[in-house]
Amino acid sequence: MKKFIHENFLLETQEASILYHEYARDMPIIDFHNHLPPDEIAGDARFENITKVWLGGDHYKWRAMRTLGIDERFITGGATDWEKFAWWAEAVPYCLRNPLYHWTHLELARYFGIDDKLMGPDTAREIYNHCNEMLETEEFSTIRLLKRMRVEALCTTDDPVDPLKHHIAYKKVDSAPALFPAWRPDRAMKIEDSETFNAWVNLLENASGMNISNFNDFIDALEKRQAFFHEHGCRLADHGIETFYPSEAREGEINRIFNDVRSGIQASPEETAKFKGYMLYRLSLMNHAKGWVQQYHFGVLRNNSSRMFKKLGPDTGYDCMGDSNHAQNLVALLDRLDSEESLARTVLYPVNPPDNGIAATIMGSFQEGPAKGKLQLGSGWWFLDQKNGMEEQMDTLSLMGLLSTFIGMTTDSRSFLSFPRHEYFRRVLCNLFGNDMAKGLLPADFNLAGRIIKDICYNNARKYLRLE
Repeated sequence: MKKFIHENFLLETQEASILYHEYARDMPIIDFHNHLPPDEIAGDARFENITKVWLGGDHYKWRAMRTLGIDERFITGGATDWEKFAWWAEAVPYCLRNPLYHWTHLELARYFGIDDKLMGPDTAREIYNHCNEMLETEEFSTIRLLKRMRVEALCTTDDPVDPLKHHIAYKKVDSAPALFPAWRPDRAMKIEDSETFNAWVNLLENASGMNISNFNDFIDALEKRQAFFHEHGCRLADHGIETFYPSEAREGEINRIFNDVRSGIQASPEETAKFKGYMLYRLSLMNHAKGWVQQYHFGVLRNNSSRMFKKLGPDTGYDCMGDSNHAQNLVALLDRLDSEESLARTVLYPVNPPDNGIAATIMGSFQEGPAKGKLQLGSGWWFLDQKNGMEEQMDTLSLMGLLSTFIGMTTDSRSFLSFPRHEYFRRVLCNLFGNDMAKGLLPADFNLAGRIIKDICYNNARKYLRLE
């Protein structure tokens, strides 16, 4: 049987193959949004077995296993690591046409050299033993895994109260990737649960060394923490939101809502929306003042199963696309920031495909120099970081903006084995260009197309993010 993962995997034409192998393949990686634990990077951690590094925390795999009726004990429960791996191996053959099938075999090939067999129950034990033997070697520490994939820099996702001790302790050696924090102040907006919000504000008081008695103190404490993040290399902000809310509330009203919540009064849905809209505006002003890039991840409904949320907590595979109307409030926010000359470089990540066109056309209203592509349509994210989602995102950006300015792929991952997704993206990108060249829709100028592909893979992100 022909190898499934071969040198021209996903490359349908000779033109695509040339573009990938001569221009895209060897470019470094800047992974500017992921959820990797900084302590495991700073400590150059090793992994006990393949289950620990490959299945732990991977809610993409967990959702597929649940869909196949596999008992939760073998997914997130108390089963042994071998049992969990064996059940994943049972699931893989039934993932045909799901991106998990591609990712699984690409990761086995790139990290463990397994490209001559397919994952399944008949190969599970052999693959498990082979991977575990390799994981015992020094070449499979976290830093070496990143170096193997040519990761030049990565940005983790960090709460404002985080002391960043692992980022501070991390020492970049032997061409290891640079490690940067990214500011994720989502909990500063979540007043819908007053008890949880107040507990976090108390943490913010401790982290900032300030007494927070009103909304102005709250903003001052956040600015103090942002300055601390900036001092330690942070140049990006992440904002995970369900949708965009009206942002025109007056500060006096916001101060009243804040004081009520601090005293234990539950905010109404209307007050919650006003607070969230105004807070995103204020946080965006802070991002601009620091010269940061801000990333808006929007459109997800999280923790849909309240029963399983109580049992397993967040980020365990119980989320879905939302269908909110984002356009009007997003335009109002961007226009307000733009009118005040305080609109930072901004990346928009819709998670629902119809929102790609909305976001791409909104961006065109606020582009300006000297930044090339000041507003960005982020790479296919979460449910869309697969072949069709990537193609649709790039088609939309090509038609309604300029694909040549795109800052490219980021993993949004919790796994150290996820970085072949950059290869996957680059193959999809080169296939788009190559197919158009073969059809005569693009000139057969490999230097021209290759230069743009190199920019999308690496150069644009390097210039746009301004990481030091």
